[in-house]
Amino acid sequence: MLYAILAALLVGVDQLVKALVRAYIPLGEGVPFLPHVMQLTYYQNTGAAFSIFEEHTWMLTLISAAASVLLAVLLVKRVFPQTFGMITLTVVLAGAVGNLIDRLFLGYVTDMFQTLFINFAIFNVADICIVCGGIAFCVYLLLFHSEEKHP
Repeated sequence: MLYAILAALLVGVDQLVKALVRAYIPLGEGVPFLPHVMQLTYYQNTGAAFSIFEEHTWMLTLISAAASVLLAVLLVKRVFPQTFGMITLTVVLAGAVGNLIDRLFLGYVTDMFQTLFINFAIFNVADICIVCGGIAFCVYLLLFHSEEKHP
């Protein structure tokens, strides 16, 4: 139950930020967020990371849906008994679902965080969840998973 609440909260934050950006920032324009570090720029991404597979939104939608189902099954079955492992999967699931909602209902993913100190892809809250959750999951696998006792 805790994991479902966490996932729902993260998806809610992602969708709220995206809705605010679509409502208040014109497409392609940016507003200051963190001076000299980041601005909020409304961008519609029909592809994946760095806009790869732009012409294959349908394929990315299917992959996002399959990944979401797989992650949900892993969470329900408690494949990883430690809380840290389960939280990392929950955060990745929230990111996958957040972007899946955009692809299903809008045909694109709403991105908004644009770094000013380095030329980098514009990203969103769901992307942050996927990357941070994925890195944390790798740390979990490398440092903690082998210590677990398996029945």
